[in-house]
Amino acid sequence: MPKSLLFIPDISGFTKFVQTTEAEHSQHVIAELLEVLIEANTQQLRLAEVEGDALFFYKEGQILSQEKLLAQIETMYTAFYSHLKLLEKNRICPCLACSSAVNLELKIVAHVGELQFIEVQNNRKPFGEAVIKAHRLLKNSVESDNYVLLSKELATEIKMPLDYKSSLFRFRESVNTYDDFPVHYIFSEIAVNNLKLQPFQQGQTVNFLRLPDVQLERTFPVKAEKLLELITNYKYRHLWAEGADEIHYDENEVTRLDSEHMCVIGGKHFNFKVVNKPPKTDEIVYGEYTTNPPPVDALYQFYSVKPISDNSSLLTVELFWEARSIFKKIMIALVVKNGFKKNIKSALHKLHEVVANDLS
Repeated sequence: MPKSLLFIPDISGFTKFVQTTEAEHSQHVIAELLEVLIEANTQQLRLAEVEGDALFFYKEGQILSQEKLLAQIETMYTAFYSHLKLLEKNRICPCLACSSAVNLELKIVAHVGELQFIEVQNNRKPFGEAVIKAHRLLKNSVESDNYVLLSKELATEIKMPLDYKSSLFRFRESVNTYDDFPVHYIFSEIAVNNLKLQPFQQGQTVNFLRLPDVQLERTFPVKAEKLLELITNYKYRHLWAEGADEIHYDENEVTRLDSEHMCVIGGKHFNFKVVNKPPKTDEIVYGEYTTNPPPVDALYQFYSVKPISDNSSLLTVELFWEARSIFKKIMIALVVKNGFKKNIKSALHKLHEVVANDLS
């Protein structure tokens, strides 16, 4: 029977991450990173299973060459750390899950062996001694959470020197004992600084050198972080946003700079992108930008949350708009401005009711 490749990327720090941080946001972050790793699969590896914080890939009856295997490993590390950098740079949420995501790390274990398969609910899954050994190798004595580990059998199969070195890898030998049986492997910590991280669209920060066109404030009997979550998590938006019939967004993404969502109001579709502006002292700012609503040419709406005490906060809503023609400016002054004020007042009232009901 021809040998197969077993390949397991495992996000390090996941258990501590979900036990010590906000559960929903940590789940979103991990889900995003797992998706990134799946998309970084350039060698047509088959995904057998998502194992919580890890992915179990295999290549039936085939083994990648040394060059292709190392290239696949580098591609996954590059994608993983590029996404962490995006999360760090475009983060707006101050919660522990979002702020500590940058500390997550990645380890990859690869092994080779003969595979057997079982059918589970019409899914063909690999099992057997090679699968057990690959998973055991995840529990090892490597003093790092950021490394690649290859079983000695795999290294021998692809004719890889046990002390292979490059700008990214510095392999060395080690051994652990499982059930009184020694298992030899080689491992290399990953020099993250030597990865060529992928560029990403950094969120827009705008700085208005004028007063807002509309500004309203209201205090809320809730922590600033909780209030920000109600505003930025679009699954709550229909509870308080005036006139919003539907909200379309990526349910598996933590809202951040450059995130997009679409709001359906009166059958019309309005596309929004998350932007930012420099916050004042102790403020957390969330902003949205759209070019859809006539007669304005562009509309910026900012929600600035400032803690007053441990259980109360001040929310300031500011609107800035751009209108190029005189006709549009006149219409805004006569009709639209008051309409915006009315809608914001109504939204703040409903948001206050949501907070009050949540506390009751």
